[in-house]
Amino acid sequence: MSLNATPSSERIHIGIFGNRNAGKSTLINAITNQDLAIVSDVAGTTTDPVKKAMEILPLGPVVLIDTPGLDDEGELGALRVEKSLQALNTCDIAILVLDCENAFLEMSNPNIKSLLERIKGKSIPYIVVVNKIDEPTIVPLKGHLSSGLGVEEDKLFMVSALNKEGVEELKEGIAHIIPKKKEKPLVSDLIGKGDDIILVIPIDESAPKGRIILPQQQVIRDALDIGAMIHICKDTEYADMLSSMKGAKNLLVVTDSQAFAKISALTPDDVRLTSFSILMARYKGDLNWQVEGAKELGKLQDGDKVLISEGCTHHRQCKDIGTVKLPGWIEVEPS
Repeated sequence: MSLNATPSSERIHIGIFGNRNAGKSTLINAITNQDLAIVSDVAGTTTDPVKKAMEILPLGPVVLIDTPGLDDEGELGALRVEKSLQALNTCDIAILVLDCENAFLEMSNPNIKSLLERIKGKSIPYIVVVNKIDEPTIVPLKGHLSSGLGVEEDKLFMVSALNKEGVEELKEGIAHIIPKKKEKPLVSDLIGKGDDIILVIPIDESAPKGRIILPQQQVIRDALDIGAMIHICKDTEYADMLSSMKGAKNLLVVTDSQAFAKISALTPDDVRLTSFSILMARYKGDLNWQVEGAKELGKLQDGDKVLISEGCTHHRQCKDIGTVKLPGWIEVEPS
Protein backbone atom coordinates (compact mmCIF):
# COMPACT_ATOMS: atom_id res chain seq x y z
CA MET A 1 0.00 0.00 0.00
CA SER A 2 1.54 3.31 -1.07
CA LEU A 3 1.60 6.41 1.07
CA ASN A 4 -0.96 7.99 -1.25
CA ALA A 5 -3.26 5.07 -0.38
CA THR A 6 -2.89 5.73 3.34
CA PRO A 7 -6.36 5.86 4.94
CA SER A 8 -7.59 9.28 6.02
CA SER A 9 -7.57 8.32 9.70
CA GLU A 10 -3.81 7.63 9.51
CA ARG A 11 -2.95 10.98 7.90
CA ILE A 12 -2.01 14.29 9.51
CA HIS A 13 -5.00 16.64 9.14
CA ILE A 14 -3.98 20.24 8.44
CA GLY A 15 -6.72 22.90 8.52
CA ILE A 16 -6.17 26.11 6.50
CA PHE A 17 -8.14 29.04 7.97
CA GLY A 18 -8.42 32.75 7.28
CA ASN A 19 -10.57 35.49 5.79
CA ARG A 20 -11.82 35.48 2.22
CA ASN A 21 -9.12 36.24 -0.34
CA ALA A 22 -6.32 35.83 2.20
CA GLY A 23 -4.80 33.34 -0.24
CA LYS A 24 -5.72 30.05 1.46
CA SER A 25 -6.37 28.16 -1.76
CA THR A 26 -3.25 29.60 -3.41
CA LEU A 27 -1.25 28.49 -0.37
CA ILE A 28 -2.60 24.94 -0.67
CA ASN A 29 -1.56 24.88 -4.33
CA ALA A 30 1.89 26.16 -3.38
CA ILE A 31 2.34 23.62 -0.56
CA THR A 32 1.29 20.68 -2.75
CA ASN A 33 2.92 22.09 -5.90
CA GLN A 34 -0.31 21.28 -7.75
CA ASP A 35 -3.39 23.22 -8.84
CA LEU A 36 -5.70 21.42 -6.43
CA ALA A 37 -7.77 24.33 -5.14
CA ILE A 38 -9.79 26.77 -7.25
CA VAL A 39 -8.22 30.23 -7.07
CA SER A 40 -10.17 33.40 -7.85
CA ASP A 41 -10.13 37.10 -7.05
CA VAL A 42 -13.84 36.78 -6.22
CA ALA A 43 -14.29 36.64 -2.44
CA GLY A 44 -15.90 33.47 -1.13
CA THR A 45 -14.82 31.00 -3.83
CA THR A 46 -14.54 28.24 -1.20
CA THR A 47 -18.03 27.72 0.22
CA ASP A 48 -17.55 24.49 2.21
CA PRO A 49 -14.59 22.80 3.88
CA VAL A 50 -12.85 20.70 1.22
CA LYS A 51 -10.47 17.87 2.15
CA LYS A 52 -7.60 16.88 -0.12
CA ALA A 53 -5.45 13.83 0.65
CA MET A 54 -1.82 14.32 -0.35
CA GLU A 55 1.70 13.18 0.36
CA ILE A 56 3.90 16.15 1.20
CA LEU A 57 7.60 15.91 1.97
CA PRO A 58 8.88 16.05 4.65
CA LEU A 59 5.46 15.56 6.28
CA GLY A 60 4.34 12.32 4.63
CA PRO A 61 0.64 11.49 4.10
CA VAL A 62 -1.61 14.44 5.02
CA VAL A 63 -5.13 15.73 4.55
CA LEU A 64 -5.35 19.44 3.74
CA ILE A 65 -8.64 21.07 4.74
CA ASP A 66 -9.48 24.21 2.73
CA THR A 67 -12.11 26.21 4.62
CA PRO A 68 -14.48 29.10 3.79
CA GLY A 69 -13.48 32.63 4.79
CA LEU A 70 -13.98 33.58 8.42
CA ASP A 71 -15.26 37.04 7.41
CA ASP A 72 -18.11 35.70 5.26
CA GLU A 73 -21.29 37.75 5.53
CA GLY A 74 -25.03 37.26 5.73
CA GLU A 75 -27.10 34.36 7.03
CA LEU A 76 -25.51 31.86 4.63
CA GLY A 77 -22.07 33.29 5.37
CA ALA A 78 -22.57 32.71 9.10
CA LEU A 79 -23.31 29.05 8.41
CA ARG A 80 -20.13 28.79 6.34
CA VAL A 81 -18.10 30.38 9.13
CA GLU A 82 -19.47 27.85 11.61
CA LYS A 83 -18.52 25.04 9.23
CA SER A 84 -14.97 26.43 9.16
CA LEU A 85 -14.80 26.50 12.95
CA GLN A 86 -16.17 22.95 13.14
CA ALA A 87 -13.36 21.78 10.87
CA LEU A 88 -11.03 22.19 13.86
CA ASN A 89 -12.55 19.01 15.33
CA THR A 90 -10.53 16.89 12.88
CA CYS A 91 -7.33 18.96 12.79
CA ASP A 92 -3.91 17.87 14.03
CA ILE A 93 -2.55 21.30 13.15
CA ALA A 94 -4.14 24.62 12.18
CA ILE A 95 -2.72 27.23 9.80
CA LEU A 96 -4.13 30.77 10.01
CA VAL A 97 -3.53 32.73 6.82
CA LEU A 98 -3.46 36.55 6.95
CA ASP A 99 -3.24 39.02 4.06
CA CYS A 100 -0.01 41.00 4.55
CA GLU A 101 -1.69 44.30 3.77
CA ASN A 102 -4.54 43.72 6.24
CA ALA A 103 -2.85 41.49 8.81
CA PHE A 104 -3.53 43.66 11.88
CA LEU A 105 -7.13 44.32 10.83
CA GLU A 106 -7.79 40.63 10.11
CA MET A 107 -6.30 39.60 13.45
CA SER A 108 -8.92 41.76 15.20
CA ASN A 109 -11.80 40.01 13.38
CA PRO A 110 -14.11 38.39 15.99
CA ASN A 111 -14.27 35.14 14.06
CA ILE A 112 -10.48 34.90 13.86
CA LYS A 113 -10.28 35.62 17.58
CA SER A 114 -12.85 32.88 18.18
CA LEU A 115 -10.82 30.51 16.00
CA LEU A 116 -7.62 31.16 17.95
CA GLU A 117 -9.46 30.66 21.25
CA ARG A 118 -10.75 27.31 20.02
CA ILE A 119 -7.31 26.31 18.76
CA LYS A 120 -5.73 27.08 22.12
CA GLY A 121 -8.64 25.49 24.02
CA LYS A 122 -8.16 22.25 22.09
CA SER A 123 -4.34 22.47 22.42
CA ILE A 124 -3.96 22.20 18.64
CA PRO A 125 -0.50 23.19 17.34
CA TYR A 126 -0.83 26.17 15.01
CA ILE A 127 1.07 28.45 12.67
CA VAL A 128 0.26 31.96 11.46
CA VAL A 129 1.11 32.64 7.83
CA VAL A 130 1.36 36.22 6.56
CA ASN A 131 0.71 35.83 2.85
CA LYS A 132 1.09 38.08 -0.21
CA ILE A 133 4.46 39.57 0.73
CA ASP A 134 4.86 39.95 -3.04
CA GLU A 135 2.25 42.71 -3.07
CA PRO A 136 3.62 46.27 -3.58
CA THR A 137 2.98 47.24 0.02
CA ILE A 138 5.19 48.02 2.99
CA VAL A 139 6.08 44.68 4.59
CA PRO A 140 6.87 45.02 8.32
CA LEU A 141 9.83 43.20 9.77
CA LYS A 142 8.91 39.76 11.07
CA GLY A 143 9.79 40.60 14.68
CA HIS A 144 7.65 43.75 14.66
CA LEU A 145 4.77 41.91 13.04
CA SER A 146 5.09 39.06 15.53
CA SER A 147 4.80 41.34 18.54
CA GLY A 148 2.03 43.39 16.95
CA LEU A 149 -0.08 40.33 16.22
CA GLY A 150 0.66 38.69 19.55
CA VAL A 151 2.16 35.61 17.87
CA GLU A 152 5.40 33.91 18.89
CA GLU A 153 8.03 34.53 16.23
CA ASP A 154 8.73 30.81 15.66
CA LYS A 155 5.03 30.35 14.81
CA LEU A 156 4.98 33.16 12.25
CA PHE A 157 5.90 32.61 8.61
CA MET A 158 6.12 35.22 5.85
CA VAL A 159 5.27 33.79 2.43
CA SER A 160 4.20 34.61 -1.06
CA ALA A 161 1.98 31.68 -2.01
CA LEU A 162 1.73 33.13 -5.52
CA ASN A 163 5.51 33.13 -6.06
CA LYS A 164 6.12 30.20 -3.66
CA GLU A 165 8.48 32.35 -1.63
CA GLY A 166 8.93 31.02 1.91
CA VAL A 167 6.79 27.92 1.23
CA GLU A 168 9.59 25.39 1.80
CA GLU A 169 10.41 27.04 5.13
CA LEU A 170 6.71 26.84 6.02
CA LYS A 171 6.58 23.10 5.25
CA GLU A 172 9.63 22.51 7.42
CA GLY A 173 7.98 24.54 10.17
CA ILE A 174 4.83 22.44 9.98
CA ALA A 175 6.87 19.24 10.14
CA HIS A 176 8.58 20.38 13.32
CA ILE A 177 5.49 21.43 15.27
CA ILE A 178 3.34 18.40 14.53
CA PRO A 179 3.48 16.16 17.61
CA LYS A 180 4.89 12.72 16.95
CA LYS A 181 2.12 10.15 17.23
CA LYS A 182 2.92 7.08 19.28
CA GLU A 183 2.62 4.23 16.81
CA LYS A 184 0.54 1.33 18.07
CA PRO A 185 1.45 -2.13 16.82
CA LEU A 186 -1.09 -3.93 14.67
CA VAL A 187 0.32 -7.45 14.81
CA SER A 188 4.10 -6.94 15.07
CA ASP A 189 4.09 -7.24 18.88
CA LEU A 190 2.45 -10.68 18.66
CA ILE A 191 4.92 -12.29 16.23
CA GLY A 192 8.58 -11.86 15.44
CA LYS A 193 11.06 -12.43 12.64
CA GLY A 194 10.66 -15.93 11.24
CA ASP A 195 7.41 -16.63 13.10
CA ASP A 196 4.49 -18.09 11.16
CA ILE A 197 1.16 -16.34 10.73
CA ILE A 198 -1.89 -17.69 8.92
CA LEU A 199 -4.35 -15.14 7.54
CA VAL A 200 -7.79 -16.57 6.82
CA ILE A 201 -9.59 -14.44 4.23
CA PRO A 202 -13.01 -15.71 3.09
CA ILE A 203 -14.05 -14.79 -0.43
CA ASP A 204 -17.84 -14.41 -0.49
CA GLU A 205 -20.54 -11.96 -1.57
CA SER A 206 -19.29 -9.28 0.85
CA ALA A 207 -15.66 -9.44 -0.34
CA PRO A 208 -14.66 -6.60 -2.71
CA LYS A 209 -14.03 -7.73 -6.26
CA GLY A 210 -10.39 -8.06 -7.26
CA ARG A 211 -8.83 -6.97 -3.97
CA ILE A 212 -8.65 -7.55 -0.22
CA ILE A 213 -9.88 -5.05 2.32
CA LEU A 214 -7.66 -2.48 4.04
CA PRO A 215 -7.28 -4.16 7.49
CA GLN A 216 -6.05 -7.30 5.74
CA GLN A 217 -3.57 -5.25 3.70
CA GLN A 218 -2.32 -3.52 6.83
CA VAL A 219 -1.79 -6.77 8.74
CA ILE A 220 0.15 -8.21 5.79
CA ARG A 221 2.37 -5.12 5.61
CA ASP A 222 3.02 -5.07 9.37
CA ALA A 223 3.95 -8.77 9.31
CA LEU A 224 6.21 -8.26 6.29
CA ASP A 225 8.01 -5.39 8.01
CA ILE A 226 9.16 -7.62 10.87
CA GLY A 227 10.09 -10.57 8.64
CA ALA A 228 7.30 -12.96 9.61
CA MET A 229 6.41 -15.97 7.45
CA ILE A 230 2.96 -15.17 6.05
CA HIS A 231 0.51 -17.83 4.88
CA ILE A 232 -2.83 -16.84 3.37
CA CYS A 233 -5.84 -19.01 2.63
CA LYS A 234 -9.61 -18.99 2.39
CA ASP A 235 -11.68 -20.45 5.21
CA THR A 236 -12.42 -23.49 3.01
CA GLU A 237 -8.69 -24.32 2.79
CA TYR A 238 -7.80 -23.56 6.42
CA ALA A 239 -7.89 -27.15 7.68
CA ASP A 240 -5.42 -28.28 5.00
CA MET A 241 -3.20 -25.23 5.60
CA LEU A 242 -3.11 -25.87 9.35
CA SER A 243 -2.37 -29.58 8.87
CA SER A 244 0.61 -28.77 6.64
CA MET A 245 2.12 -26.49 9.31
CA LYS A 246 2.42 -28.84 12.29
CA GLY A 247 5.32 -27.69 14.41
CA ALA A 248 5.17 -24.12 13.08
CA LYS A 249 7.06 -21.63 15.21
CA ASN A 250 5.00 -19.37 17.49
CA LEU A 251 2.00 -19.74 15.15
CA LEU A 252 -0.68 -17.03 15.10
CA VAL A 253 -3.94 -17.35 13.18
CA VAL A 254 -5.88 -14.25 12.15
CA THR A 255 -9.31 -14.74 10.60
CA ASP A 256 -12.10 -12.61 9.24
CA SER A 257 -14.73 -12.25 11.98
CA GLN A 258 -17.49 -13.84 9.89
CA ALA A 259 -15.56 -17.13 9.84
CA PHE A 260 -14.44 -16.98 13.47
CA ALA A 261 -16.69 -19.74 14.79
CA LYS A 262 -15.68 -22.12 11.99
CA ILE A 263 -11.94 -21.34 12.31
CA SER A 264 -12.05 -21.54 16.11
CA ALA A 265 -13.55 -25.04 15.97
CA LEU A 266 -10.68 -26.18 13.72
CA THR A 267 -7.88 -24.49 15.72
CA PRO A 268 -6.11 -26.42 18.52
CA ASP A 269 -6.17 -24.83 21.97
CA ASP A 270 -2.40 -24.33 21.93
CA VAL A 271 -2.53 -22.20 18.75
CA ARG A 272 -3.20 -18.50 19.19
CA LEU A 273 -6.27 -17.19 17.34
CA THR A 274 -7.63 -13.68 16.79
CA SER A 275 -9.46 -11.73 14.09
CA PHE A 276 -8.73 -8.75 11.86
CA SER A 277 -11.55 -6.88 13.64
CA ILE A 278 -10.00 -7.47 17.07
CA LEU A 279 -6.56 -6.40 15.85
CA MET A 280 -8.03 -3.20 14.38
CA ALA A 281 -10.08 -2.53 17.53
CA ARG A 282 -6.90 -2.79 19.60
CA TYR A 283 -5.00 -0.63 17.11
CA LYS A 284 -7.64 2.10 17.01
CA GLY A 285 -8.80 2.15 20.62
CA ASP A 286 -8.70 0.56 24.06
CA LEU A 287 -9.43 -3.15 23.60
CA ASN A 288 -9.86 -3.77 27.34
CA TRP A 289 -12.53 -1.07 27.50
CA GLN A 290 -14.20 -2.53 24.40
CA VAL A 291 -14.27 -6.00 25.96
CA GLU A 292 -15.97 -4.58 29.04
CA GLY A 293 -18.51 -2.89 26.77
CA ALA A 294 -19.21 -6.14 24.94
CA LYS A 295 -19.94 -7.86 28.25
CA GLU A 296 -22.77 -5.40 28.82
CA LEU A 297 -24.67 -6.88 25.86
CA GLY A 298 -25.47 -9.90 28.01
CA LYS A 299 -27.06 -7.66 30.64
CA LEU A 300 -29.58 -5.98 28.33
CA GLN A 301 -33.22 -6.13 29.36
CA ASP A 302 -36.40 -5.76 27.33
CA GLY A 303 -36.93 -2.10 26.50
CA ASP A 304 -33.26 -1.11 26.80
CA LYS A 305 -31.95 1.09 23.99
CA VAL A 306 -28.70 0.55 22.11
CA LEU A 307 -27.07 3.10 19.80
CA ILE A 308 -25.08 1.45 17.01
CA SER A 309 -22.84 3.59 14.80
CA GLU A 310 -20.93 2.19 11.84
CA GLY A 311 -18.32 4.32 10.09
CA CYS A 312 -18.04 2.39 6.82
CA THR A 313 -18.86 4.34 3.67
CA HIS A 314 -20.03 1.36 1.64
CA HIS A 315 -23.67 0.39 1.17
CA ARG A 316 -25.11 -1.77 3.90
CA GLN A 317 -24.61 -5.47 3.16
CA CYS A 318 -25.99 -8.73 4.50
CA LYS A 319 -22.88 -9.42 6.59
CA ASP A 320 -22.19 -5.94 8.03
CA ILE A 321 -21.27 -6.35 11.67
CA GLY A 322 -22.56 -3.00 12.94
CA THR A 323 -25.95 -2.73 11.27
CA VAL A 324 -26.76 -6.41 10.62
CA LYS A 325 -24.83 -8.91 12.75
CA LEU A 326 -24.78 -7.06 16.06
CA PRO A 327 -28.50 -6.21 16.05
CA GLY A 328 -29.13 -9.88 15.30
CA TRP A 329 -27.00 -11.00 18.23
CA ILE A 330 -28.91 -8.81 20.68
CA GLU A 331 -32.23 -9.73 19.04
CA VAL A 332 -33.33 -6.26 17.97
CA GLU A 333 -34.19 -4.78 14.65
CA PRO A 334 -31.90 -1.96 13.36
CA SER A 335 -33.66 1.37 13.13
